[in-house]
Order: sequence, then C-alpha cells, then structure tokens
Amino acid sequence: MTLLPTPRGTLTPQRPLADLTWLRVGGPADYLFQPADEDDLAQFLRDLDPSVAVFPMGVGSNLIVRDGGIRAVVIRLGRGFNDIAVHGGRVLAGAAALDAHVARRAAEGGLDLTFLRTIPGTVGGAVRMNAGCYGSYVKDHLIEVRAISRQGQAVTIPAADLHLAYRQSTLAEGWVIVQATFAASQADPAALEAKMADQIAKRDASQPTKDRSAGSTFRNPVGHSSTGQADDSHELKAWKVIDDAGLRGATLGGAQMSPKHSNFLINLGHATAADLENLGEHVRKRVLQNTSIRLEWEIMRVGEPAAEQK
Repeated sequence: MTLLPTPRGTLTPQRPLADLTWLRVGGPADYLFQPADEDDLAQFLRDLDPSVAVFPMGVGSNLIVRDGGIRAVVIRLGRGFNDIAVHGGRVLAGAAALDAHVARRAAEGGLDLTFLRTIPGTVGGAVRMNAGCYGSYVKDHLIEVRAISRQGQAVTIPAADLHLAYRQSTLAEGWVIVQATFAASQADPAALEAKMADQIAKRDASQPTKDRSAGSTFRNPVGHSSTGQADDSHELKAWKVIDDAGLRGATLGGAQMSPKHSNFLINLGHATAADLENLGEHVRKRVLQNTSIRLEWEIMRVGEPAAEQK
C-alpha cells in the first residue's frame, strides 16, 4: 500500500460512503480526506503519489457509489470551503457551499441567482456539471473558478476555459474546485424571495423530494432540454419517453422509478447500488427499444461492483 501524506485535516482509511450520498448506497473509499483548508489540500495533493487516484466529492446528491467502493482518495470539502460573499454584482462562493444557500445569500444582496435555489448539491458539483434549470445554467453566470491541480498548485480558470456544455465541463481529472465567482443581474430582494418560493412550490408538487433520490436520473435527449417556461414542450423529455415505455413506478430489488416523477430513481429503503444502476440500465434498454432514443445518465456512477457482483 502506498504511503499517504499526513495532512492537518482528517484522513480516514476504508471509509464507507453510503451515508455521504443522497441515495444512501455504496461501498468504502480507500481513503476519505477532509482537508482543513486550501493550503492543507494543496500540500496533500502535491505530496501524494501521482499513481494514487483522486475523486472530489460534494454532498453526494448526484452520485451512485457502487457497492464495492472507490479505489481512490475521495476528497470531501467542508467547513473552510463554504463561505459566500456578495461584492457589487458578483458572488464568491466556496465549492462546498450549498447551491440553495448561494441563491438565498445572493437574493439578500439583490442579485439574481435564483436558478440555483432548487438544484441539489454544492457549488463545486454545479460548476463541474454546468447545472441549471428554468432556462438558466451555471455557464450563463460563471466568471471564473479557483482550483487546486492534481500537482497541488492553485490555479484560476476563466469560465470559457472550462468549455461548459449541457451537464458537462472539461475540468482536468483530479483537480479540485475550491471557489467559484458568479455575475448576476440586480433585482429587488423581496421579488427574488417570492420567485424562489414559487420555484420550491412547483418542485415539491412535481418531484419526490421526500424520497431518497439523486435528482434527475437521465439527461433530456439532446436538443430537448427543459426550459421550465410556460410554453415548454413535453416532447422528448426523459420523463416522457420513460412514461411512454410503461416504466413509471417500475421496480427492481429496492430501487424504483418514482411514481411521482418517472425520471427520478429512488431507494425504497433497502436498495443496493446494483439495484439502482441495473434498474436504470433496464429503463435505458426499454426506451431504446421503444423509441430508438438512447438515454444518457445524468447521475454520476463511480467505483466498483461488490465482489459477488463481478
């Protein structure tokens, strides 16, 4: 076993990850590293053997960790990486800040980042996946990010260099975002609060927010991403093609496609990661047979299956 650097933060071997993901599944990481601060993170990465894989993880809101766990050092940012500051027309947010908190803090300062209010997860994940809803995406507001490279160097990356596209970016493997800077238009704080309250009401009415899910399971088919506008077409949305294949409420083991929203994969309470992933693959196969549309996963799936599943 490769010797790891000794950080000031917390380094835990063979740390189970199920309790750190919204779906509550997954085996252990070889190590879980929770850095004390940015300098601790940079020094750890600089001294870490280059052959050791690194996997940055937020709050696990868009993630299936397979039952065999992850052969890597999983880096999870916490306190020290969640500050939010509003300066003029800009919002600086630590990568561990929750998207909802950033939206609310911006609104208090009269800046409109309301699209972040109903997006689960943290700023780091939102940037990496170019998260968005209601017709707005991270790409529309991001100015730059600060990241620590796999070699332990602090780097400022202009938004354009991330090549943000639908649910993707080109951030280098093993790099860890530590802060993002956003631009936002000014608006009345009370109006922004009312707007966010309306968004939450609509979300709660249509999505299984009380169930164990990881948000939308599949991307909308290319060219048909939802805008959330009143005239938004329901043709070729992921939930629609899943419905048309007769899979709303479909189950496998402890996994289910939510009866409330068929593009939400939920853990009924006793699912394994394999149950969830296999149900998702079954849905993809049926939709392909039914419509010739190949659904692409929006949930990130990482790690290895359990030994008995191999």
